[in-house]
Amino acid sequence: MYSMIEAWWRSLKHQWLFLHSLDSVSTVRRRVVFYVDRHNRVLPHSAFHGQTPDEMYFGTGDAVAEDLLSRAAAARLTRVEANRSASCEICPSAVSGRMTVEC
Repeated sequence: MYSMIEAWWRSLKHQWLFLHSLDSVSTVRRRVVFYVDRHNRVLPHSAFHGQTPDEMYFGTGDAVAEDLLSRAAAARLTRVEANRSASCEICPSAVSGRMTVEC
């Protein structure tokens, strides 16, 4: 079983360092600094209910979980409406909520 730090190092290596050219020690340092900054300030974490580590630490992301839930509900409604209004040339329009021909 991996510890949290082992999982973080694995992410750093596989999601960032192995994808870029590492031709010098200064390049590796620059890329690690960039990744750590993005990891802490930008990337949301499921363990923090969508908050970044900085938002958790500084207590500035209290509304993130509720915002994500409301956005997910709105997106779900939009998808349902789009799916219900979609039609193709093969299938006839729905009549009384039922299709007249099976596709």
